[in-house]
Amino acid sequence: MFRLRCANSCIRRLFHGTAVNRDQVLEQLQVCSAEDQVFELVGRNKAKLTVEHVGCAVKMLWHFQKYKPQILRTVDFTRSHPEFLTLRVLAENKIGNMDDSVLVDTLYNFLRLHMEPHDSLVQQLVSEAWQRLDRFSMASLSKFAVCIHDQYLQFSPLMGQITNILSRKLSTIDDAMILTVLMVNVAPLVSLRLRDALLSRVGHLLDTMEPSDYNNARRVVQFLCSMKFSHWPLLEKCNQILVCNVPRMDAETINLVLSLSQSLQFNRCDFRLAAKRRLTELIDSSTDCISFTKLFAALAPMASVETREGLENTALLLADELNAQQALAVAEILEEIKCRNLILIRKISSVVQRNIHVYRPVEVARITQAFTLLHYQVPELLTELRHILVKFLQGSFIPYEVTMLTRVLSMLPCPRLDEKATSRLDAVVPQCNLNDLSAIALVVAKGVRNDPSYRHSTPSKYVHLLQALNRSGHDRLQKADRLDFVLDEVKFIAGEWFDEMLVEEVIITLQRLMDQINWTNVSELALFLTKINHLCPPLMDRIASVAIQDIDKIHHSATYNTLLPFAILNYDAPSADEMFDVFIDRLTPQISSSDPHLLVFLAYTFAVVDRFPEELVREIFSIDFLGKLDTQLETVSDSLNMRIRLRLMELNRAVCLECPEFQIPWFHDQYCLQLQKKGNGSINPVLQQIHKMLGEILGGMKFVRAAVVTPYFYTIDFECILDKHHQPVAYSELSTLKIQNRGKVEWTSSSPENDQDEPPPPGAQRVAVDFLDFKSFCKHSHHVRGEPVMQKRHLEILGYRVVQIPHFELNSMELSTQDAWKEYLKKKIFGELSS
Repeated sequence: MFRLRCANSCIRRLFHGTAVNRDQVLEQLQVCSAEDQVFELVGRNKAKLTVEHVGCAVKMLWHFQKYKPQILRTVDFTRSHPEFLTLRVLAENKIGNMDDSVLVDTLYNFLRLHMEPHDSLVQQLVSEAWQRLDRFSMASLSKFAVCIHDQYLQFSPLMGQITNILSRKLSTIDDAMILTVLMVNVAPLVSLRLRDALLSRVGHLLDTMEPSDYNNARRVVQFLCSMKFSHWPLLEKCNQILVCNVPRMDAETINLVLSLSQSLQFNRCDFRLAAKRRLTELIDSSTDCISFTKLFAALAPMASVETREGLENTALLLADELNAQQALAVAEILEEIKCRNLILIRKISSVVQRNIHVYRPVEVARITQAFTLLHYQVPELLTELRHILVKFLQGSFIPYEVTMLTRVLSMLPCPRLDEKATSRLDAVVPQCNLNDLSAIALVVAKGVRNDPSYRHSTPSKYVHLLQALNRSGHDRLQKADRLDFVLDEVKFIAGEWFDEMLVEEVIITLQRLMDQINWTNVSELALFLTKINHLCPPLMDRIASVAIQDIDKIHHSATYNTLLPFAILNYDAPSADEMFDVFIDRLTPQISSSDPHLLVFLAYTFAVVDRFPEELVREIFSIDFLGKLDTQLETVSDSLNMRIRLRLMELNRAVCLECPEFQIPWFHDQYCLQLQKKGNGSINPVLQQIHKMLGEILGGMKFVRAAVVTPYFYTIDFECILDKHHQPVAYSELSTLKIQNRGKVEWTSSSPENDQDEPPPPGAQRVAVDFLDFKSFCKHSHHVRGEPVMQKRHLEILGYRVVQIPHFELNSMELSTQDAWKEYLKKKIFGELSS
């Protein structure tokens, strides 16, 4: 009996102890369903709130906000509540008692609730976390990195320490989310070695993660964009994950992925098509300013005309409700789609002008550029923008910002640099990269043209500034020791200053660093050489050598850029045949998975160098492929759309002329006729002079025709016909070439009203005379580019003898008189025949 009473007593004590140990406040906080309930509990239990209570309360407050649409969030109400101050004070007093995860979570949640970085609580939480950094779990380190980035401390020693820890413990991270969050936040401090290690690790983790967690793939693309590095295999892997998850994405995520892909020049057709379908589905539900702005930014650039008009109408209805950032976003999209809806532009302009005082310097620059490119010339707005830009410029010391502000100032009417602006530019020039120097040079050139004082004062402020630009640009190139850094700085450069002052020095620098050309940068270097139109055989030979050696490492998506200069610049490298063969072998297995437009560009590149891989050609001219291409054309910009269509026509023409055995039909008559109607009607004075002289040489204007359209729609400058005795034949007696069935070419009458004209006499020969201006040659060279060579080849197939007249021969000192010109043309037309 005594033992039974003892047992009952122990059981009662055990149950009583369990009830006492239960944390009822914590349990009540965890089941709260609204902010008011959290604040009520905090108010009732102020005296007994522990570290766990405070952390849980702040976490719940952010939890309620997190899952609301942004338009319905009430963060300001939450922060203004009296008990929020209670939580803030309690948290500050209990920082030392927080464990690592609670410390980081508390900091993270307070920042999500818009606590300012300079707030004493935030600063103390950061200081405490910094002291514990080395013992943080990788999950806590990842979340802490987000907090540091949110406070604009991505270049701080603290972020450097986080990057160092990531480097040391990378192999221990098995969670893709933890790793990708860290990657995005430490990106500005990542070395090339660490970059490669991170990409290798994350590539493995993406294969093991749940495919529905698409945010990991999105963050990888974001990291690559921050690093300005196109890792093609990893991008393909991310693209596959993102495409599968598009139906679950909102407009903001889709817009972010599209903009990141655009920056990396990785615009995959399958993602854009899926994104367009998803965004179209979201139109009806995007009725508030926040969701509509994000939808408009993502969908408008690739929408059909009808859909775009509907979006513009909705934008007009919502315009007055837009805030400053939303109005800026809409203005930039209107500029991107080349909107001509003046009412909408005027409405957005008024919203922007109403909020002009809240914009930061970079935003004012974006506004100025958008409205300038929209050709929206409203004096009041432009005057106000100029005043604000000048004010920001005078107070800025950041080289990029000074350059940007000066550049957009030059876009305004009658640009002129005052003394303060030139002195500020002069101060930042030594710190500028090559791209910034080029932008400043463009501004100075505009200032020179618009400043009458320059013509009257030789020791001008502009002369001094230009000298500083030249000196800084050459010094920067001469000191450069990393090829990748040079390529990064010059990839977007354009303009007269660069062409005249730096191109040669850049080429010298690239040759000096030629040993650093490898499979990771060979595509970018090749594209740069194509862009500047500069033939440099040593660099081209090195590109070919690296491409052949590392063909298995070069992604098939980089094939086009790598081969482009060999075709466009018409360079036949010693190993060109081998290089083209290995690229064709590399490309062939990937044909079915490549983007349609990329295959068209690639096939055209091969055609320029007289290569026609049969499997590639037959794929492009199949019905299924052309259907896919048509679908893709609906999602790309107007300029890219036009370029793709032009390349397809040129490829169709080349295949019909050079590979008749493929039996590919010619189907571009209507397209070419449309191009002719849109053609430039201006007459080149040089061509007028050549036309007149040809008439004199041949015995009259009836013996020569100008702007002749051949079969397959080549336009040649002049055409004449010589009989077998080399005597010109008048055009009333001539016939023209026409395309018959199956693409065959035969002579028919040139006179529509007289179908009975006889064909030219036996032995007669048509002569095509083409003037080659500077665009037909490589920069600073007499080397003909690839397209004129291909055109000559095709005209000869059509039966022409082609006479090409280079501009540098016609404009030489030897041909400084009319008689010399005539003698030159006579030798070109008749001399070659006799020889």
